[in-house]
Amino acid sequence: MLDFRVDTFLAVCRYMNFTKAASELHITQPAVSHHIHYLEERYGVKLFEYNGKKVGLTEAGKAFLSAATTMKADELHLKKIMGQQSGKGRSLVFGATMTIGEYVMPQALIRLLRVYPETAVRMVVGDTRELFAKLNDGEIEFALVEGFFQKKEYDFLVFASEPFAAVCGPDYSFQRAVSKLEDLLLERLLIREPGSGTRYVFERYLEGKNLLLQDFSNIMEISNIGAMKQMAAKGQGIAFLYEAAVKEELNRGVLKRIELEDFHLTHDFTFIWRKGSIYGTYYQELFDILHGE
Repeated sequence: MLDFRVDTFLAVCRYMNFTKAASELHITQPAVSHHIHYLEERYGVKLFEYNGKKVGLTEAGKAFLSAATTMKADELHLKKIMGQQSGKGRSLVFGATMTIGEYVMPQALIRLLRVYPETAVRMVVGDTRELFAKLNDGEIEFALVEGFFQKKEYDFLVFASEPFAAVCGPDYSFQRAVSKLEDLLLERLLIREPGSGTRYVFERYLEGKNLLLQDFSNIMEISNIGAMKQMAAKGQGIAFLYEAAVKEELNRGVLKRIELEDFHLTHDFTFIWRKGSIYGTYYQELFDILHGE
């Protein structure tokens, strides 16, 4: 069982405030201070530094936070395993970003259920930041993401390398002749909402071309991929999406690819879990099943 004083440490880290941590844990502020002092004495380091009333983590504190977050997630996973041993049956709770959840995971889950047909599965779909928070809090066991992440915090395996496609409706009329990315700046750009992995990857790519989203003359933010594709199909703008998300529409001619000389963007879909987890072998086995190896 995880030392209850580690829970106190994690609560302080969430708020960087001893009073708020005490309120969340329903204990006194002196008790919080005592728990932190115990941990500092036990490990022989200072976990927090103080600048007036402002609280921050020391370098040792940052390392302890990473390890404690993994330990907390592992403890929650252990509880799940114990529940399975008592007859509750196998279960799986994981996260996926929208594109991966909608267009990649159905076939992967079919492979899983062929191996473990009685598994109860819950897939949580959210943006990359939401999934990181849930993974760190132990609400999900692992996540498949398309956004960037801190490799020092997570172990990972590349699930797929997926290219982007620039698409529009079959009868779309461009403002000018198009051969390069900059030729599209006069068009309405249909783009995912802030926080979306798809948007973040595309924005990073634009930066490498010395461009910004704001360089497009008109931007329409849409949080639903299906709605984006319908808008593009009806000639209401252009979109940059993973090929996995538009493959069917391209095959049916509902959308067409915009051929560009200078647009070549491929990004990894990544299977991640907390770094240093004692269940690393379990996650690798799950990856092999979902991936089809």
